[in-house]
Amino acid sequence: MSNDLLALSSEVRELESILRSIPEENVIERSAFEERLESARNLLPRFLALPQPERLRLTFRGKPVTGSHGIAADFGTKAAGAFADAFAAVVAGLNESLSYMGPIPDKAANQLLITGTAVGSFGFEFELPVVTQRQDLFPVPAKTEEALEIMQTLFDVSASGSDDQVTELVDAIHPRAVKKISEFLSFISQQDAWCGLEFRNNYFRYQNIAQIQHSVERLKEENIHERDETFLGEFQGVLPSSRTFEFKIAQEIHVLKGKLDFAIQDPDVLNREWLHKLVEVRLRVVQVGQGRPKYTLLDINAIKQKKLI
Repeated sequence: MSNDLLALSSEVRELESILRSIPEENVIERSAFEERLESARNLLPRFLALPQPERLRLTFRGKPVTGSHGIAADFGTKAAGAFADAFAAVVAGLNESLSYMGPIPDKAANQLLITGTAVGSFGFEFELPVVTQRQDLFPVPAKTEEALEIMQTLFDVSASGSDDQVTELVDAIHPRAVKKISEFLSFISQQDAWCGLEFRNNYFRYQNIAQIQHSVERLKEENIHERDETFLGEFQGVLPSSRTFEFKIAQEIHVLKGKLDFAIQDPDVLNREWLHKLVEVRLRVVQVGQGRPKYTLLDINAIKQKKLI
């Protein structure tokens, strides 16, 4: 239930209580309160019809935290800001609008709202932006729930999962978004603290400072390898809806699987113009540690037809 709806419900209950205390014969005294009550009751259905925002809890333990009593103001402010930046970057990555440089797209539309403190250990309760249907007038927050689920999963697999699992997530959201997550975790660990993230009854919490430091090492730029590689072979097919392709490397049995960057607006062009033709193609390769590499075709112009010799 949103804060506005809670306030309106509270006002209705308060006005009803006031009217119960005023005798029926005091018509003039009751009239102003009755008008306010009718107005508030008429607003309630509108608020109930609105989509209710999801909430998450981000909690901290360690040196800056005094049990469930409080948290150092400087640490709390910077940690909340770094988490919000990482969240906005992940949303942009999932929306396939995040580039390697420049402002994070729709950052203002994807702002988290602090609505309270989270106790147990100490932290914050955030409210996710509500998706608006007025897409023609305003930027629309999208995939915010998926972004949080991926962040939670990335915390988990970077702490105790395989390089392949980490590579999958890095490839799914964009290396720049992963860098923002790494910056958030790095700041916390530098302050001798660790965190937990609760969302939709799923909860992950780092157990100690050593575990969060392990995540930082896994997600630092030096461990995430990005490079361009050129391959000779044939496209075997493209699935336009999922934006994935298969590419058979020349004189090898191996079939390489990859995805198309969002900049390629017409994925089916590969089926129409490049299917089963000998080509040289330049792909972006992302790999975390010793994990299996992930391949992305960034630009149709990175495909060059070759002649059989």
